[in-house]
Amino acid sequence: MKVNIKKMKYLIHLVQSKTTGTPKELAEKIAVSERMAYHYLKQLKEKSKAPIKYNSHIQSYFFSEEGNLKWEWEPEDSDN
Repeated sequence: MKVNIKKMKYLIHLVQSKTTGTPKELAEKIAVSERMAYHYLKQLKEKSKAPIKYNSHIQSYFFSEEGNLKWEWEPEDSDN
């Protein structure tokens, strides 16, 4: 399954602001199926090691630890 970068960035924003809503609402917000929303969350948890949890009281996913999720280019050192 391919991941859309814009949708992933919006998902991260929603998780940071604790405004994802339920899984169904999250899927609607990022314009994917509920199954795909779970896939995006799994990618963040497994590939990025993001500590994401769900709080049923506030009905939102959130980062359970303080930290930063960064996507940036790191050029390799060359000795040429």
